[in-house]
Amino acid sequence: MDDQDSYFMKEAIKEATKAQGLNEVPIGAVIVYEGKIISRAYNLREREQNSLAHAELLAIDKACRVQGSWRLEDTTLYVTLEPCPMCSGAIILSRVKRVVYGASDPKGGCAGTLMNLLEDPRFNHQCEVVKGVLESECSELLSDFFRKIRERKRQEKKLRQAEGFTEINSE
Repeated sequence: MDDQDSYFMKEAIKEATKAQGLNEVPIGAVIVYEGKIISRAYNLREREQNSLAHAELLAIDKACRVQGSWRLEDTTLYVTLEPCPMCSGAIILSRVKRVVYGASDPKGGCAGTLMNLLEDPRFNHQCEVVKGVLESECSELLSDFFRKIRERKRQEKKLRQAEGFTEINSE
């Protein structure tokens, strides 16, 4: 892992933290061209109620507008979680040169974990993939987020049970 990859992954983590602040799954992405960030994005699926509002897709959309082209050749996408099949397809189609991700996704990762779409030679474009950059920080963000959701659901269940118990006994 080089210092540049760490630096830009920290920027993606900042984006993920913004998502977390909105009660979104904390996934962030940045796209870099010639050593500069040309787009930033984070998950907005819940807020937008749109299954396409993944951090990678939003970052790709912004980068295409900045570059004035759908071809994002010579760019690197940094993302805190391994891309899913949909995002991997968009990455391939937009000709991103390199993908750097933090945490692996055993349930949907398509950059080497579940399958590897990004380096599949059957496609007309392949990406260089670097995995595990700041993996523990990226994984921790996701683990903490889902732990808090589970805890909140347990508390809500206890509250409902307590309210139900009170109502039954008060009759």
